[in-house]
Amino acid sequence: MRDVAIILTLVFAIAAVVTTAQANQEQISLQAIVDAAEEGAIVSVPPGHYKGGVTIDKPITLSGKNWPVIDSNGDGSVFLVESSGVTIEGMLIRGTGISLDRENAGVSAKASPGITIRNNQFEDVLFGIFLRSSPGSMVINNTIGSKELNLGRRGDGIRLWEAPDSIIDGNTVNNGRDTVIWFSNGVQVLNNEVTDGRYGLHFMYSDGAAVEGNRLTGNSVGMFLMYSRDLILKDNVMIGNYGPSGYGVGFKDIDGVQASGNHFIGNRVGVYLDNSPWSVDNHQTFVGNLFAFNDVGVLFQPSVKRNHFSGNSFINNREQVGIKGTGQFTGNEWTIDGRGNYWSDFAGYDEDQDGIGDISYRLADLFSELTDRNPELLFFAETPAAKAVSVAADMFPVFQPRAKVQDDAPLMYPPEILSGAPGATPESGIPNVLAPAALLAAAGLLLFGSRQKRRKTA
Repeated sequence: MRDVAIILTLVFAIAAVVTTAQANQEQISLQAIVDAAEEGAIVSVPPGHYKGGVTIDKPITLSGKNWPVIDSNGDGSVFLVESSGVTIEGMLIRGTGISLDRENAGVSAKASPGITIRNNQFEDVLFGIFLRSSPGSMVINNTIGSKELNLGRRGDGIRLWEAPDSIIDGNTVNNGRDTVIWFSNGVQVLNNEVTDGRYGLHFMYSDGAAVEGNRLTGNSVGMFLMYSRDLILKDNVMIGNYGPSGYGVGFKDIDGVQASGNHFIGNRVGVYLDNSPWSVDNHQTFVGNLFAFNDVGVLFQPSVKRNHFSGNSFINNREQVGIKGTGQFTGNEWTIDGRGNYWSDFAGYDEDQDGIGDISYRLADLFSELTDRNPELLFFAETPAAKAVSVAADMFPVFQPRAKVQDDAPLMYPPEILSGAPGATPESGIPNVLAPAALLAAAGLLLFGSRQKRRKTA
């Protein structure tokens, strides 16, 4: 009995020591640590729970070990950066306030060139990372989760304002409002995943950007790009962006886009073009992109011209190309240097086996024209009534509308197939016969996975 009492006494004593140590650690002021550090110092922050609202006004590196928690407990921002050359890494940053007008953020920086925010976790934050007047900054490999608020009351996962030549690479942003790039030329946005927000990426007045390898799923809009020039969009995936606008990518007053290798799958609209390009001496190229299972593959304002499409795949979109509103639609090219696009509804033939159809692909469907002018008629899509309208137009050419698209060199197989099939080249025209089904199955699986993820997070 005496031994039991001694053991219990030791247990309680150890517990008291541990509790006291934890309490002391929680009382450690990270602000005091920052204030005591010399300029250029690398400060190792041990695990523990620290109070947020930390101001950094000198170039230092804060490097967390085993995920120290920096928590503002619902009040203001967690980090306020007011110096160049600051690095924050390895932290669990959480608990901002909810003031949109004060822009409470996990990391809020102003006039801080060359700031680096990398390998952090953000939880329960209004804005995740907000950089103002901070050129040459790096936002790398962070995971950002928003507060549980209605979409209109959330802040942006990442926002850059006047931060040219910055890099946003490898971040995961979930359940925020937008990822915003404004007034920031030469930005690189690479390999990020943005889900369940409003605009996955939103560009304004940001020229010369490279947007590559990003995955944008389940947002209202994947990307909306506005008032910018010379953008490169390469190898991005836009799946299941199906809000009121529902664009995989929307272009408004954009010049000089080069879009290649992107996948637009299961969106309301794959690509939407409004006054893009807006300069009369400019054109834009769309090469090697996949448009599959969208309500509309590419949607144009009728006045849009000078967009060149070649080597793209249009597969099982409800409407391959749409025109938003009335007006004469001309001036876009669908065959470049003798090479057109693949259209899943092309019913032509290839007698000389060169991989290019021997007749032109013409997109002229009366019901689609009616829905372009009256979108409410989409309610009747795929119904017998809709099919009857199209059949009637075929039987009575007087009702046949003018072709929206004429591709004079339609591809018999998707370019993805010819580039990947053993022994198949665009020159040989010899496809892998299983590849069309494989491509459709892969696109379908991507879309199914995106929708399942949205159901789980709903």
